[in-house]
Amino acid sequence: MTLDLRRFFLIIIVLGVTTIANAGVLKGKITDAETKAGLFAAAVRIEGGSRGAVSDIEGNYSLNLGKGIYTVRVSYVGYTTQVIKDVKVDSKGETVLDVALVVDKNILGKVSVVGKKTLEGEKALTKERQNSKIAIENIGAKEMSVKGLGNVQEGVKKLTSISIAEAGQLIVRGLGDRYSTTTLNGLPIASPNPDNKLIPLDIFPSNTVQNITVSKVYDAEAFADYSGAHIDINTKENVSADFFNISLNIGGALNTIGNNRYQMDRDGSLFKNPSMDKAATSMSLTEFDTYVTQHNIFKTNFDVEEKSYIPDLSGSIGAGKTFKIGNQTLGILAALNIDNSYQNVEDAYFKTMEATGNVQSNFSYDSYEQALNIAGLGNISYTLRKRDMLSYTFFYAREASDTYQKREGYDAEGHNLIGSNNVTHIYSLMNHQLNGTHYFGNADQWQLTYGGSYSSTGSDEPDRRQVMFLKKDDNTLSLFKLNRQETMRYFGELDETEWNGNAAIRWKWNEDNSIKLGFNYKDKDRDYIGTRYYYNVNRLYPQIDNIYTPSDYINQDNVANGTVIIERKMQPKDSYMAGNEIVAGFLTTDLTPLRNVNLNVGLRYEYSKQWVRYATDGGSKYGERRDLNKGDIFPTLNLKYTLKEKNVFRLSLSRTITRPQFIEMAPFLYQESYGSAQIRGNEDLMNGYNYNFDLRYERFGKGSDMFSVTGYFKYLDDPIERVQGLNGGATVHTFQNAKSGIAAGVELEAKKQLWNSISVGANISYMYTNVKLPEGGAYTNDKRSLQGASPILINADITYSPMIGEKRPLSVALLYNMQGKRIHAVGVSGLGDVKQDEVHTLNLNVGYEINKHFSLKLQAKDLLNRDVVFVQDVPVTGEKVEVERYKKGTSFSFGFTYKL
Repeated sequence: MTLDLRRFFLIIIVLGVTTIANAGVLKGKITDAETKAGLFAAAVRIEGGSRGAVSDIEGNYSLNLGKGIYTVRVSYVGYTTQVIKDVKVDSKGETVLDVALVVDKNILGKVSVVGKKTLEGEKALTKERQNSKIAIENIGAKEMSVKGLGNVQEGVKKLTSISIAEAGQLIVRGLGDRYSTTTLNGLPIASPNPDNKLIPLDIFPSNTVQNITVSKVYDAEAFADYSGAHIDINTKENVSADFFNISLNIGGALNTIGNNRYQMDRDGSLFKNPSMDKAATSMSLTEFDTYVTQHNIFKTNFDVEEKSYIPDLSGSIGAGKTFKIGNQTLGILAALNIDNSYQNVEDAYFKTMEATGNVQSNFSYDSYEQALNIAGLGNISYTLRKRDMLSYTFFYAREASDTYQKREGYDAEGHNLIGSNNVTHIYSLMNHQLNGTHYFGNADQWQLTYGGSYSSTGSDEPDRRQVMFLKKDDNTLSLFKLNRQETMRYFGELDETEWNGNAAIRWKWNEDNSIKLGFNYKDKDRDYIGTRYYYNVNRLYPQIDNIYTPSDYINQDNVANGTVIIERKMQPKDSYMAGNEIVAGFLTTDLTPLRNVNLNVGLRYEYSKQWVRYATDGGSKYGERRDLNKGDIFPTLNLKYTLKEKNVFRLSLSRTITRPQFIEMAPFLYQESYGSAQIRGNEDLMNGYNYNFDLRYERFGKGSDMFSVTGYFKYLDDPIERVQGLNGGATVHTFQNAKSGIAAGVELEAKKQLWNSISVGANISYMYTNVKLPEGGAYTNDKRSLQGASPILINADITYSPMIGEKRPLSVALLYNMQGKRIHAVGVSGLGDVKQDEVHTLNLNVGYEINKHFSLKLQAKDLLNRDVVFVQDVPVTGEKVEVERYKKGTSFSFGFTYKL
């Protein structure tokens, strides 16, 4: 980032801080005069104007006012309104006005008023965290909006000990994707990614989310396959007030703005999936060889066009309506979000090394990506009686990216090559959920909860293409023809469906003691198939003046006359089917043996039936089957001790499980896409088990102020590790149960309202991980840290939120993140590990509410604009060699929102 831009943003912040005069503050707490309990959503209004505030979940309110004497009106449904005259407010400092409201018996009679908490704001979520029987962390929609966090992945990264590795893999406390789980509104959700257990979190835009709750300790009500974190994404629901809003944003990355991009020939836009002639995949190989010469089975070619610059555009629309039906309430909500963006990465490079320290291959590259994300949310909720509720939620998401890359350099054999590559990848998700809650008995002693969901996900790589060119000594070009696989297409398709159901009944004999019995069921099925089309161009000798127009010679005419031969590779081993069915029951109890001691004890039993049908090398399709069936018991204990209300001590002990993923169980050579790592599963894999210990201290202050320190230790018994072996000189990845591993660390977290308009937050995590790998691998080190684990993570933010005038809030948020060095790729055959250098990012988000209808927002991401660098150890020479470097660059966006 240039010095001028840094000065520009510094000026923005300084001017925002210095040009706004300090205002006097009127604050206090609204309570019930009899019970002394805080009243949530009580109205505090200054008579003779439009200024006012609403009390938070604890009854606290705050108003920024100028110097003067005011008349204050305080009102709440079912209570007698109070009017307090001659309230004196100075120009600086705070004036405290607490008000105790008296129930208006003439209005209420025998009617009960029940308020529903809206868990979107920081204060409400902090109170939820304090009251929780188990240790949790959370972040809500309001905080995500103020800090400019655009999706769930960005929100989760703000929490302690969480980072995102390559390809969106979640790392929690140094533990990889396999150790965590994701749910949507409490129900498991399928993942479209064949290599990751979790669904990509950036598929959920923040404007469809109410809050995110992360639990790093085990709760027996959840499936037991996590030791890292349980991430529960709660979508917006149950509208309490009618609303309509629409927003539009425009922006782009600095290294992309104003620059043209390159795009390989495309079948329509990213709103649809590329397609080909389906008949070509269903016929025999002999029939195909004839058919392909008579029909152009592909709707695209290998040509590349230069495209004009288009700025990033995103928009959203949302609406909610509440209907009164007698004494019941029907809430309807709908939201749609579309985001289209571009990313150029130029002058990047990567190279591979030999154990001797010599460079094996060395390529520079430019890449040009377009990404289109679509998310839609619908919710219908209906209240029954006083507190009962039925809710239906529909969620749809589509994440599509199309990336063209031009690379140039030398391969391991010394060939001077130019590659023209294109990758399209499309994730999709459709999820339906139904949830219900009912209360029975005196004082609602019995509670019945139930839910069910169906999700369908897909991962399509519908037309990966590559053409390789050889650059001769005289700088002329020819087609590279080493093994007839250099010019090719790849089509991959993965579909997964998942059914979930749960039911539980809880009986409480008083407010603090209860017992709960429940049942869970999950049934997941996956189907994968991959097909490759290799172009035999040995008979083709074109004059190549431009690598961007291969259709001059790789075309249907040359296929028809036999100059170019298309070979279909659709082997039985390129497809598999898999499934997992889990039946579980649990019993938990919440006890309060002493006034300030809460004990949560749970016992869960799960019986899991997991299977994969596959083909061995040269075997028949689905000819082999691997089963892993096992029943297990999972105990958990969570102890909470509260000292003087604000100090909370927590202890957690549990046993959990790590099951192998589908592809890890099937012992055939698998390659998801051309150029990716070769993977061979292991039919002897067994489940791994984790023993977890957590100890946490939390101190809660006013509002969202809090401090916590956590220590944890995890012993991993028979952990599943990705290891490397050699097959004909090539590296092949496989999976084995290691003997043991450990993960331990310390987490610090703090939030503080420094002054009325300035708040700060920070968290830091120190982690130690170690695993002893099994014998027989080609890896250089048999002991190492877990892949993807950073020993240190830091998050910090400062938010300035003054009021301009009577009711025009401004918010300025500056966010910092530091991710320490971590293993990117495990070293093999005498080479050391490839480590990613520490990454520092700084983001700025500025929002201003012009009036009650219009607001503006300015965002800047990655202000530090630092390169991402990877370094590899070479033990023979003692050197550390830089093997990859790229930079995505600073990005900006400007937007407005209209609220009705």
